[in-house]
Amino acid sequence: MTSRNQGPAGKRATILDVAAAAGVSRQTVTRAMNDMAGISQDTRERVRRLAVELGYTPSRFAKGLVQGARISVGLAIPDLTNPYFPAFASSVVEAATHRGWNVVVDDYGHGTGSALDAAERLAPQVDALIGYLGQESEMAQEVMGRRPVVGLDHPAGGCAGGISFDYHHAARLALNHLVALGCRKIAYLDSDQGSPAAGRGAAAAAVAAGIGVQLHRCEASASAAGAKAAVATLLAAQEEIDGLLAFNDLMAAGALKALQEAGRAVPGDCPVIGMDGIPLGELLTPELTTLSLDLRAVGRSAVDLLDGMLAGSLEPGSEEAHLVLLHTLVRRQSA
Repeated sequence: MTSRNQGPAGKRATILDVAAAAGVSRQTVTRAMNDMAGISQDTRERVRRLAVELGYTPSRFAKGLVQGARISVGLAIPDLTNPYFPAFASSVVEAATHRGWNVVVDDYGHGTGSALDAAERLAPQVDALIGYLGQESEMAQEVMGRRPVVGLDHPAGGCAGGISFDYHHAARLALNHLVALGCRKIAYLDSDQGSPAAGRGAAAAAVAAGIGVQLHRCEASASAAGAKAAVATLLAAQEEIDGLLAFNDLMAAGALKALQEAGRAVPGDCPVIGMDGIPLGELLTPELTTLSLDLRAVGRSAVDLLDGMLAGSLEPGSEEAHLVLLHTLVRRQSA
């Protein structure tokens, strides 16, 4: 018997797989999954237990719908109030809709639980899952069984597929640019949200050590307001900084506001660089220099990975099912 703890194991389970594992007919599986009469309670419970272990759910996950309905993809997002995530979600929806797929979105970042909770809510409704799942990536794959999960920004996630980002490359682009502008005492405005923050911060620290500049790390919530407060505190403590790199563009916007209110000119006194490349950066004054991701490419790549795994042309868990994407430095007025 296949255990869901084995993770991704090839093609998605079918009704015939469940029937074979349970030693019953296809019709009995249909009756068990749709709570129909004509079978014993013991058989019903055994079939449902095996269906969970194999990662099988009925076609379209709704009673009475015909087979052949469109593929449905779950999208687990931590915070739709951060402009990065709607932009990313839009790219997934665009790529999925192009294939005729449905997308079901779960925003788990506002008191509705964790990434794992989102996976558990989405699992009964979808054929596959894309998400920012962090340290719960492997458990989310277990919840989905054989159905593929593409995890983002967590290289050791244990999902069938994954997309990660080379933060050492990004930090090198940013810090080398700041050094070229004459910066030597650079603040890194980090997020307090866990694993991705640690990845970006560790990369920035390693690159700074390699090029011989001082890097002062300060931490704040990943919001404009949190960043503004953190930078204001930093400046009030009379920390000498002549450049600033922020965890994301939203935090960079807050940093710009704090520098402005403290009478520090940007870029004259303190060049500022953000990260992610959301459209907000072009609307700021000064316009924000940023380490940009092609979010359409990120969403398209995630959907492409699912397409390959669902079609059987891409082996879940393989090296080919895990991609590393690079930022590019977009130079604007702030640096």
